Amino acid sequence: MLQLTQLGIIHTIIGIIALVLAITSLVGNGKISPANSIGKLYIGFTVAACITSFGVQKLGHLSPAHSLSVLILLLLPVAIYFQRARFAGMTGEYIGMATMTFTVFLSFIPTIVETLTRVPVGDPIAENDKAPIIKMLLLALAVIFVVIIVFQIRKARTLRKSVL
Repeated sequence: MLQLTQLGIIHTIIGIIALVLAITSLVGNGKISPANSIGKLYIGFTVAACITSFGVQKLGHLSPAHSLSVLILLLLPVAIYFQRARFAGMTGEYIGMATMTFTVFLSFIPTIVETLTRVPVGDPIAENDKAPIIKMLLLALAVIFVVIIVFQIRKARTLRKSVL
């Protein structure tokens, strides 16, 4: 068994829903926007996942993953503000898009670590969070994040030029 508490199971389900919403929005809209329903749901589920994470303590105390939850909770309002801010022009929109996407990147870090150190049950893929496969996947995740940010900015610029 995965040794998850009831709160751990609820947290995992909420987190998976948030990530599915993020991917859906990124693929469908090229960004996560707090102005549409998918974006609002992503934000809500992400906040819930962050809050429930504090009750999930595999080691019996707070871990670096909890620090990521705090960072995500701090970054979400920044992302929302900049995506809605009119004074900053396109720079604000870029900052907002990148920050919102960064929250997804941060959410994937504990997802990858926890999954690979727990499954398959009894013989997990990674022994611990320092395993080479985890390092490799986190590096790949960082590259994907940069590619997505470049794509988002290019798409926003193209849309902006076509409107003008």
